[in-house]
Amino acid sequence: MSKLAIVVFSGYGHTLKIAEAVAADTDAVLVEIDANGDLDNDQWQQLHSAKGIILAAPTYMGNVPWQFKKFADATSGLWAERAWQDKIFGGFTNSSSFNGDKQITMIWMQTFAAQHGGLWVSLGVLPANTKAAERDDVNVLGGSAGAMVQTPADASVDEIPRGDIETVKIYVARISELINKLS
Repeated sequence: MSKLAIVVFSGYGHTLKIAEAVAADTDAVLVEIDANGDLDNDQWQQLHSAKGIILAAPTYMGNVPWQFKKFADATSGLWAERAWQDKIFGGFTNSSSFNGDKQITMIWMQTFAAQHGGLWVSLGVLPANTKAAERDDVNVLGGSAGAMVQTPADASVDEIPRGDIETVKIYVARISELINKLS
């Protein structure tokens, strides 16, 4: 089994495209939540056996979509058993607005990880916040809790800003390195 699992829900394909790009650069396995908010038994096993879990969801109306929340609620038995205690967690989110209340989604993800007794990894990358910064720079959105992506509402999955995808790749590589150090 993979040491890192990316549990992802993607309503329009953008968040999945980012997760696929990240998984291609790592040994992460994708665990895709279906349109009903469900996982099959094999997918649950992938999450249980992984040393780290990346939470990946778009931001809808200021938080994760209901499908992702259904997955999270289904972990309450695991929470009670402390099954994911000390597992490494991180997360990323995408919305069509530059802000789009992505920070609320990130805080929700951190709280979910903390409730499971997990260890949350910060982004660890300075923001691109000078006048010379460009849209395709790494961390131009200035995240620190996790990786944030902004994809215009009318953009295809092939038009996700390169800098945002690179930010997520750097972040997941950081999580993978920390898992290796702690193993």
